[in-house]
Amino acid sequence: MVDFRGAHVDSDLVAPLHTVSVTGIVLRDDGRLLTIKRADDGTWVPPGGMLELGEGLQQGVVREVLEETGVTVLPVRLTGVYKNIPRRTISIAFLCRVVRGEPGVSDEATDVAWMTPQEASTVMPPLRALRVSDALDANGPFVRSY
Repeated sequence: MVDFRGAHVDSDLVAPLHTVSVTGIVLRDDGRLLTIKRADDGTWVPPGGMLELGEGLQQGVVREVLEETGVTVLPVRLTGVYKNIPRRTISIAFLCRVVRGEPGVSDEATDVAWMTPQEASTVMPPLRALRVSDALDANGPFVRSY
């Protein structure tokens, strides 16, 4: 591997510059959104998480939603790309439709709920609520850094 100065670098010794995660904004036909209460910090968020090596974006969001909720989804469209500058994380959000399954708790989610967009916006951290509102806005996808 070559660094930005053109010097050769052993790629096994270089930490990644960013991590990439996916977020599934799962919308039911009645307009409710699938939300989880995270096991690690107790916040309500849309399901999602870090991509695995060699995994595609859509494949990753399907896997993450299934692991966290037991629901199989179909990604419908890209809704946003978000860069968390201090955490060096890039998150790719997709609007998703339910294919099958009933939501349940998991190792990563102590609770799951179908919420209205208004309910979700009041319980989620503001930057997670922004991903939801962006997903529901037909003018996207959005690109945001914070």
